[in-house]
Amino acid sequence: MINGADTQQSSYSGSLSLLTTLFFIWGFITCLNDILIPHLKAVFTLSYTQAMLVQFCFFAAYFVVSVPSGYLLKKISYKAGIVTGLAIASIGCLLFYPAANLQSYSLFLVALFVLASGITLLQVAANPYVTLLGKPESASSRLTITQAFNSLGTTIAPYFGALIVLAAAVKSTEEIAKLNSLELSTYQSLQAAAVQIPYLGLATLLLLMAIVFALIKLPDIQLADIELDKLKSESILEKTSAWAYRHLVLGALGIFMYVGAEVCIGSFLISFLIEPQVAGLSIVDAGKYASFYWGGAMVGRFLGAMIMQKVPANKLLTFNALIAVMLVLTAVMGSGQLVMWAVLAVGLCNSIMFPTLFSLAINGLGKHTRQGSGILCTAIVGGAILPLIQGVFADSVGIQNAFIIPALCYAYIVFYGYEGHRPALKV
Repeated sequence: MINGADTQQSSYSGSLSLLTTLFFIWGFITCLNDILIPHLKAVFTLSYTQAMLVQFCFFAAYFVVSVPSGYLLKKISYKAGIVTGLAIASIGCLLFYPAANLQSYSLFLVALFVLASGITLLQVAANPYVTLLGKPESASSRLTITQAFNSLGTTIAPYFGALIVLAAAVKSTEEIAKLNSLELSTYQSLQAAAVQIPYLGLATLLLLMAIVFALIKLPDIQLADIELDKLKSESILEKTSAWAYRHLVLGALGIFMYVGAEVCIGSFLISFLIEPQVAGLSIVDAGKYASFYWGGAMVGRFLGAMIMQKVPANKLLTFNALIAVMLVLTAVMGSGQLVMWAVLAVGLCNSIMFPTLFSLAINGLGKHTRQGSGILCTAIVGGAILPLIQGVFADSVGIQNAFIIPALCYAYIVFYGYEGHRPALKV
């Protein structure tokens, strides 16, 4: 005879399986930006700083939309939030079509913002939902497993993008300068159109997923039904705002630094690998090698989910961040194949960082979990700001020296894993 606990666990397992598809698709879409950057940079003859507006507009949506999404989820269910997020993301993908027809970089940026707004709502809904679908002590491990499927999407996307988007012959800045106005218009039209079919396909997929999630039944998790904190002080649960928790605020800064570092490396990776002093790869081959960076994160998340069954999550976070600092500094100071593989290996270190930072930061928030989730997702704006800063550095001191930015980010994460994660009220 199956008891109630077994039935509930079975329901949770089925829901987790469905939610992994969301993590996969938003990982795939987010990582396609790394392919768009060198493509649009060449098509519109942009500087590194201008090209980083792709990431700025995409991740700025997290800053603008995350907190409102948190408040929205107080009014509606997690399921409704997921369906709404998928629908908005689908609209964002559809906007790529007119952006390509009009050959408008500005409209591409608008499309990216709308697309990211939908993904933001998905993240605010899905991340805490996963942590609640089971025992609190296994939340980090559970979120790490679902994030592993996010990494599967980021691993496939660069290879897919390199074949579909970057395969179209891109002219050098010098070659573009020799084109007359008609030739330039024709060239830009053909290059911009290379993104139309892939994003129309994504729009269709997102819309179908929205319909599926609207029709299926997901567990209606109530915070009161779950052991939400391991803190013994009742005063913590009585606080009226998630901002009162020191470990949440420091964790939000950790998310800011982590996403910023990950996006900085991913955004510059292709441009970095084609540098003669690094690997001297072609742009298509560099795009394919980017899969090693994101693939390392995928493998690391599966391994990390198992390791965290035995090793405290904060200790593994500290260790990974330390190794990441050393690898990025190697990329800054070295040359040749050593530099290439050092920067690609950072992906393995990234593996458990986001889910671990997220679960440590919302630990013990109780009724403020939804608000805390919105705050943490707002911090993903690091992916907008830090790559732009690195772009300015790359234009002024060179792309290799600019990698000091992610090194500093990982250094902060070392602090959070060692000390900053400890639950405490702000003084």
